[in-house]
Amino acid sequence: MKKIIQELNPYVPEKPLQQLQDELGLKKIVRLSANENPYGTSPKVKRAILDWDYDLSNRYPDSSAQELRDLVAEKFTLDPSQIVFGVGLDEVIVMLSRVFLQPGDEELVSVPNFSEYALHAEIEEAVIKEVATKKNGQINFTALLENITDKTKLIWLCNPNNPTGTLETVASIEKFVQQVPKETMVLVDEAYIDFVTEQEPATAMDLTKKYPNIVVMRTFSKAYGLANFRVGYAVFSNQIAGEVQKVRLPYNVSSIAQTAAIAAFKDQNFVDQVVAKNALERTKYEDFFQKLDLKFYHSQANFVFFETAAAHELAQVLLENGYLIRTGLRPNWLRLSIGTPKDNLKIQKIMADFFDSVLN
Repeated sequence: MKKIIQELNPYVPEKPLQQLQDELGLKKIVRLSANENPYGTSPKVKRAILDWDYDLSNRYPDSSAQELRDLVAEKFTLDPSQIVFGVGLDEVIVMLSRVFLQPGDEELVSVPNFSEYALHAEIEEAVIKEVATKKNGQINFTALLENITDKTKLIWLCNPNNPTGTLETVASIEKFVQQVPKETMVLVDEAYIDFVTEQEPATAMDLTKKYPNIVVMRTFSKAYGLANFRVGYAVFSNQIAGEVQKVRLPYNVSSIAQTAAIAAFKDQNFVDQVVAKNALERTKYEDFFQKLDLKFYHSQANFVFFETAAAHELAQVLLENGYLIRTGLRPNWLRLSIGTPKDNLKIQKIMADFFDSVLN
């Protein structure tokens, strides 16, 4: 066994909700810690799954995911061969780390950020160099550039960033890529890009047609509501995509997952409704935090990251009332996924009462 595996701190998923409910004696827990879509997925997905040919269960799926590939390529005006599909973005992160990192290489990560970027670099025995975001939560591009060496192979940018929710402009990302050495890959994780409402275009997808060292990643887990189906993809320049395909597991995305993703992708009206509802509730949360005089980052995602000295106590009170939020990402900070209007009102009432009791 690799020594690095023995020393590794793995990503630890949360307990199943039913187990947590049983432990706490609660009838229901609303999970607002994983940035899931509280509005579910398009009704067309259910119909597509029910119509799926069950007799194909003993056959391997389309390894190229051709129909889904063509839909994505058409929407973003891409060459279909630029796209590599994965079992969620988790597998895509594994593939990128495996292809581009060797022992002793360096990976730059803007922090705070998604922990799996560093996890898989560790597995490849690369060196992780962390660069803190600015005080307003934005990516510090200048500091990233200053930390690039001849060993830097990967630079991770999450946009909107998880957990800060902050958004970088496409122009800022392009200016950054222009200053990065051509042999260093810039990986832009756009898992939450569909929730952006303040910038058009928000995606850096077109940059893959101009720069061979940029990768843009997308997922069906968030705005499309397909977290359980595990479908993600990355868009590369034509020069790079073929090399990454070499390490992709054959038949990695199941037929039923492809069927769900195709139906969801075709129903952009449903996604638009989810985005509009999220934007409205996001604004309400930010207004609420301002009234409580709590520090938070302006979010363009489906969550809000905020600070309180009573973070642990507040998270516990919310959990006792049936609401699970994300802790442990930064001392005294909490990440709250934006739920339904009904749940958001309840949470705000609990929080208002909590802080009122703390102050009095």
